[in-house]
Amino acid sequence: MKVSVGQFRPGGEATANLAVMRELAAEARSEGAELIVFPEESMFSIGRVEGPLQQAVEENWTSFVQQLSFLAAEQSIAVVAGGYESSGEERPFNTLVLIDATGRIVDTYRKLHLYDAFSYQESTRIKPGDGGIKVAELGGVRVGLMTCYDVRFPEQARALADAGADLICVPAAWFKGEHKIDHWETLLKARAIENTLWVAAAGTSGGHTIGHSAIIDPMGIPQVHLEDEERGVVTTEVTRRRLDDVREFLPVLRNRRFARNDTIVDSH
Repeated sequence: MKVSVGQFRPGGEATANLAVMRELAAEARSEGAELIVFPEESMFSIGRVEGPLQQAVEENWTSFVQQLSFLAAEQSIAVVAGGYESSGEERPFNTLVLIDATGRIVDTYRKLHLYDAFSYQESTRIKPGDGGIKVAELGGVRVGLMTCYDVRFPEQARALADAGADLICVPAAWFKGEHKIDHWETLLKARAIENTLWVAAAGTSGGHTIGHSAIIDPMGIPQVHLEDEERGVVTTEVTRRRLDDVREFLPVLRNRRFARNDTIVDSH
C-alpha cells in the first residue's frame, strides 16, 4: 500500500482546513497513495478557533467527518485525520477518524494520553478517551491509531502490535521547545524498532508546532520526511514484505519474555 503523510497548519475554521486537505489528498493520489494521514487538529486548531470551544465542536464535528468522507470518496483515497468530537460534556474528545476510499467510516479513536506536561494542561479543555486502543483493517494492512503525546507511552504501541497492527498512524501537533524535535524523531523511530512495524506520523506545522512528518520502516529508517514546511505531502510504499523480513531476522516480538500482563520472577 502506498501511504502519504500530509502536513499543514490548521486554522480556526474547519471549512478552510478541509479545502487544504482536499488539495493535499489530490497531490497524494497523484503519487499513487491509497492512504493519507493528516495531523491532529486537522478540523481546527484550538488556539485559533473563535468563540467557545464546546460550541465550535458541536457545530463542526459531524459536518467535518461528513466532508472527510466525501473527500475520501472523491479522491478514492483512505484518510486518517484528527478533530474534536463532542462528549456530551463541556470538554470534547480529541478524536481521530479513519475513513476508507469509498467514504465509509472504518473506525474512530479518542486520544488516551492527554498532554499534561511541559507546563501545558490539555486535560483542562479535553476529555481523555474511553474506547481503548484501535486497530482496523484497510486494504490488507492492519492500521493502528495513536495521537501525538500517546507516542511517549511504549505500552500503547506494544498493545497495538499485539492486536496485529502492521502500521501505526500518529497524527500530532507536537509543540516546539528545547530538544522537542529530537524527542519526536527518536520516539517515532523507537516505536517502529521495538515493535518492528511501520509508523506514519503527520504533524501540524507553523506557529508553536514543529511539523517534521515522516514515514518510518520497521527497522526505524525514515523512508520519507518533511521538516518545518508549512504545507507538504510525502509518499512511500508500505509493504508487508518489509515487515515480515525484519521480523524474521529481528524477532523481538517472539523473543520477549514479558507478554501483556506477565511478570518475570527471579528464582534465585
